[in-house]
Amino acid sequence: MSSTTTALVGGPTLPQRRSLVTAIPGPRSQELLARKSDAVAAGVAHTVPIEAVAAGGGVVVDADGNSLIDLGSGIAVTSVGNAHPAVVRAVQDAVAQFTHTCFMISPYESYVAVAERLNRLTPGDHAKKSALFNSGAEAVENAVKIARKFTGRQAVVAFDHAYHGRTNLTMALTAKAMPYKSGFGPFASEVYRAPASYPFRDGLSGAEAAAKSISLIEKQIGADNLAAVIIEPIQGEGGFIVPAEGFLPAVVDWCRANGVVFIADEVQTGFARTGAMFASELFGIVPDLVTTAKGIAGGMPLAAVTGRAEIMDATHGGGLGGTYGGNPVACAAAVASIDAFENDGLLERARELGGILRARLESLQESDPRIGEVRGRGAMVAAEFIDPATGAPDAALTSAVAKAAIAEGVIVLTCGTYGNVIRFLPPLSMPDDLLREGLDVVAAALAAQ
Repeated sequence: MSSTTTALVGGPTLPQRRSLVTAIPGPRSQELLARKSDAVAAGVAHTVPIEAVAAGGGVVVDADGNSLIDLGSGIAVTSVGNAHPAVVRAVQDAVAQFTHTCFMISPYESYVAVAERLNRLTPGDHAKKSALFNSGAEAVENAVKIARKFTGRQAVVAFDHAYHGRTNLTMALTAKAMPYKSGFGPFASEVYRAPASYPFRDGLSGAEAAAKSISLIEKQIGADNLAAVIIEPIQGEGGFIVPAEGFLPAVVDWCRANGVVFIADEVQTGFARTGAMFASELFGIVPDLVTTAKGIAGGMPLAAVTGRAEIMDATHGGGLGGTYGGNPVACAAAVASIDAFENDGLLERARELGGILRARLESLQESDPRIGEVRGRGAMVAAEFIDPATGAPDAALTSAVAKAAIAEGVIVLTCGTYGNVIRFLPPLSMPDDLLREGLDVVAAALAAQ
């Protein structure tokens, strides 16, 4: 039940093992959850019923002394490893200097340094500029603002199975009603939806899926009315859906030919998660605008829009910003995190972890027809669960497997438009043997259902 291998990259000095000294949740965690029920709005739910007190490498430790294997990374946020030493030092140094001035009032170097790194690392060798914000949803909303300003058009196309955030505009872009949209309308106008490429369910080639989408866009919206098309290169909350080869390049080519801004939402796929610095690289596309967040700052809240300089500069002075956007402490964390992605071998590490994930899950699939598909890139891998007789999504099985794994000390997250996907997002600092043990637990949970 345990592994003593130390963390490969970063994190506090925590034993890298799964260890359960109480049932989940233990008594101290139960106390916190009771307080949460009394003090925190019911709409703020939780997946794992613990009180987290420490995390690093591939584990999260709770207040009862349980050590859980972390296959979620706080939804792809702690990719460099929780409390990475370089990030901790950068935060400590920054917070001792100043906590805030508002970059729009008194600029500081760390904001510019993050922008410079993003301009250099995002796909394409064209001139780029960046603007920093607080969350992925805020980045998406500002990318749409920028595209509308640049084109002078209003309409925006998002895709089936999309997730782009929880603000009013990004709820409109998001495809899934529960729990993200139901009861919260009316939503922002001039947002339209097109079919995405979902090879497991639509059976279409990339060219066929793109032609279907483009035909709908041309007939129902019209290119002359369209400011932007936005898509996650690999759809996250929708189920880690990898589009068929050729789908994204065809959409990008159509956007280029029609003066439409192509926005790649790399909030979940960015920063080494897929084995490339950005997932767009895997599909050979160069977006006009890229939105980033999650893994950018090692757990500190930060987001960005990066794109072609002429598009980014279309907005009038004062049109972009926000009181906390590009907070100096978060920016310092981002500089340290991005340096770690570049210098700590994390691209290769994501591919190595992905190899372990796919090999084990595909082995399970061979003997269990309830696993309809294993898919993903790098350390962003998912298993879709189905009824073998009909191919219909099996959300009940998915939920049962996830809950059983969590009860045995392995943090896993579900996703998918139909709620029938388990996604695997291990920190890139996780030791191999700990990942294998976590997958053993998931396999046992599946076998028990």
